[in-house]
Amino acid sequence: MAHDSTYRPRSAFTRWLDSRLPIMRLAHDSFVDFPTPKNLNYWWTFGGILTFCLVVQIVSGIVLAMHYVPHVDFAFASVEHIMRNVNYGWLIRYIHANGASMFFLAVYIHMFRGLYFGSYKEPREVLWIIGVLIYILMMATAFLGYVLPWGQMSFWAATVITNLFCAMPCVGDVILSWLIGGFAVDNPTLNRFFSLHYLLPFLIFGAVMLHIWALHVPGNNNPAGIDVKGPQDTIPFHPYYTVKDGFALSVFVILFALIVFYAPNILGHPDNYIPADFLNTPEHIVPEWYFLPFYAVLRGVPDLLFIPAKLAGIIVMFLCIITLFLVPWLDFSKVRSARYRPLYKQFFWLFVIACVALGWAGAQSPEGLALWVARIATVYYLAFFWIIMPLLSVIETPKKVPDSISKSVLGGASSSAEPAPAE
Repeated sequence: MAHDSTYRPRSAFTRWLDSRLPIMRLAHDSFVDFPTPKNLNYWWTFGGILTFCLVVQIVSGIVLAMHYVPHVDFAFASVEHIMRNVNYGWLIRYIHANGASMFFLAVYIHMFRGLYFGSYKEPREVLWIIGVLIYILMMATAFLGYVLPWGQMSFWAATVITNLFCAMPCVGDVILSWLIGGFAVDNPTLNRFFSLHYLLPFLIFGAVMLHIWALHVPGNNNPAGIDVKGPQDTIPFHPYYTVKDGFALSVFVILFALIVFYAPNILGHPDNYIPADFLNTPEHIVPEWYFLPFYAVLRGVPDLLFIPAKLAGIIVMFLCIITLFLVPWLDFSKVRSARYRPLYKQFFWLFVIACVALGWAGAQSPEGLALWVARIATVYYLAFFWIIMPLLSVIETPKKVPDSISKSVLGGASSSAEPAPAE
């Protein structure tokens, strides 16, 4: 959202710097005086929370990398060394391990908020696409990091996931050999995973900068899903939203701290405290909780015509991810916010339930009730985007949308038809 700069250098040095590298002006215009819709609620605070999580993961990861040894004979012992001998190593390790879970918790809330309020629609398509790209980079980084402790679950999760590439015709074996560096998951695999795990967070950081840039071009969406009509609809980002974001971040950090100090292993798997043993397969191989929905899709897909179940599961899982890139063009309703779309709102909450159901099914053995829950939820997941969204764009009659953000906040309407209550 273009706006006139209000930055005024106050010293000779800042005037000199501003004339050569206006970085202070950029920061002021982007994060202090940036005009922001006045009706943003606490669901909009998760962008700042995610930035905090990324910084925590990078800083704690750099410290851990100073003591970690990426070798199959020493990796597990080096993690134990960090936990027992490095000053506050236990704290840094728990912050990093649980920080990944908190990162994904925040990003899932952030994504569901975007789907509910239509933040993927014109003119924010590129903003949404970059966000999905960040999510994929996060998943890759988290999977690579899960392997590094070289415990039982780390080793066997790496073995199961990398072997999926064998099901891909023609290129599967080539990709698998490049990925693991040999004929089986071993020391070359651990070295490659460590290198990529260290690199990808910096790519995520760069993508986040693009994400923020793409956000500042059209400006924030808002709960009403309507465009800013003028200065009366906006307030400066600072101090109003810095205080609001700061309060939300404080609550989030308290939850984070409660997990780190009182239940640091609640989201992990006890088998990962057993050194990796390629002769002893765990009874149930499960990934971290944030991968469980896709794991359920992977295991729940049966044989499809002439496609075997293993390859069909991979295809459907990747389709579930690729679909997220296409959301801006699958929903072409002119109304953004689900507050004014009563039918879409109901299907959206069913979609949330389907995602939770996939997470539950992914943690269970792929048989009986869990298998059918995974299949039904997978069908609804894809149907929500490919059938329900386009269909509702045509048949749904939205409620009357307010003329401006100010009227949605203060009430009243300039037209004779009073907007219906949003919710």
